[in-house]
Amino acid sequence: MFFRRPLRLQAIPTRAVLAALLLGMLSSSAVAQDGIEWSGPFLARLAQVDSQTPGRLGVYLKDMQTGISTSYHGEEPWYLASAVKVPIAITVMRQVEQGVLSLDTTVPLLASDYVDGAGPTNGFAPGTALSVSFLMEQMLVHSDNTASDMLIRLVGLERVNAVTRELVPEGFGPITTLADVRRRVYSELHPAALGLSGNDFLALKRQPSEAGRLALLARLLGVERRALAPISLGEAYERYYATPYNSATLKAYGDLLSALDAGTALSPDSTQYLLGIMRRAETGALRIKAGLPPTVGFAHKTGTQRARICDVGLVDQPSTDPADTSTRLVVVACVREVASTARAERALRGTGEAVAAAGLIRR
Repeated sequence: MFFRRPLRLQAIPTRAVLAALLLGMLSSSAVAQDGIEWSGPFLARLAQVDSQTPGRLGVYLKDMQTGISTSYHGEEPWYLASAVKVPIAITVMRQVEQGVLSLDTTVPLLASDYVDGAGPTNGFAPGTALSVSFLMEQMLVHSDNTASDMLIRLVGLERVNAVTRELVPEGFGPITTLADVRRRVYSELHPAALGLSGNDFLALKRQPSEAGRLALLARLLGVERRALAPISLGEAYERYYATPYNSATLKAYGDLLSALDAGTALSPDSTQYLLGIMRRAETGALRIKAGLPPTVGFAHKTGTQRARICDVGLVDQPSTDPADTSTRLVVVACVREVASTARAERALRGTGEAVAAAGLIRR
């Protein structure tokens, strides 16, 4: 079930007007160190970033120490792309905690596991045995899709969705394999695409143009080119994004990260292990992290797909108070309907700058 309650600020006619009005009412000197006074200037700054972005920006922010949160379009559903890999990782670590698996458990790479995307797993031959720890590293550090689908096959897709529903009862759509993302997108062009194989995806990805990709798709499906739906690949993606698959409200995703931070998702050792990998993510250097002070850590996961881009994570903060059970900030941000990855990343960097300017990061 998705939350569709409109943001109160949406009554303002345009994002540019919204930004101007909010910035006029709230000066930067109004930012407070505690309470809820920081949310107004924070939202005003986000509105300004949004007004400079050709698509749409959505953000959810929560201070885990106070429990205070705010959102900017955060109760709308957003396509998560590879951000779904965090609930996959939580499910794997649950199985490790229960003794069903260990980090040394090996998984054979099947020909059906291959999915186009980043990471080295596609370079291994079918039958290669790869450890859970290796696959976790590739999935979270390099956003390796093949590694992700191998882990989903290991623990079961139903279990991934069950764990996600347990932690966040509402706000998440069904999570699928990364291969099924491709199948569902291409099935908007022809229903037979639901039968595409992993090697088919690799071949389609190698095509240098959309025309070449669509021509190859027709050949792979054994149909004439004119049998494909008369829409572009971009339109096929947009139709897929309109479904609930691999989508969530930003607030719901924030609740998932809150559970991870609070220790209700995993044991302390498993939480430390997972966040340690996420701090080493090599994707998203120009996103939220680029706007944060270099003195803070950021355990995060990015998601990137056609006209959709996300960055989600926990900002580490130093604390001198041993009574603090958590001093982290939950930050969930996505941009949609922006063709340029660079422009979308600028909006996410601006989100990081807004977080830094909100006065919540302790020095």
